[in-house]
Amino acid sequence: MDDISEIIQSPTFARQKRKLKKNQTKKLDEAIKTIMTNPDIGDIKKGDLQGIRVYKYKGGNNLILLAYEIECSTIYLYSFGSHQNFYRELSKYLHH
Repeated sequence: MDDISEIIQSPTFARQKRKLKKNQTKKLDEAIKTIMTNPDIGDIKKGDLQGIRVYKYKGGNNLILLAYEIECSTIYLYSFGSHQNFYRELSKYLHH
């Protein structure tokens, strides 16, 4: 795996991130750094979301899912959030 040289946020991801509190943003940034050091850490999805990886991390008392994809040395960040409706919304975003 090549070293990660670029991170691209989807408009949805950027909008979600702006709404976070400072400590939530810090946890998200830590999760992104973890992905950068080990891009294969997320679970690979099948079917509708083939090629997408989802990394799970703790945000306070909640489990947060972070959807991303790797192409060459670029990470594409698509979405993050709690499990409720996460995959349905992600699928809707990717296939619109």
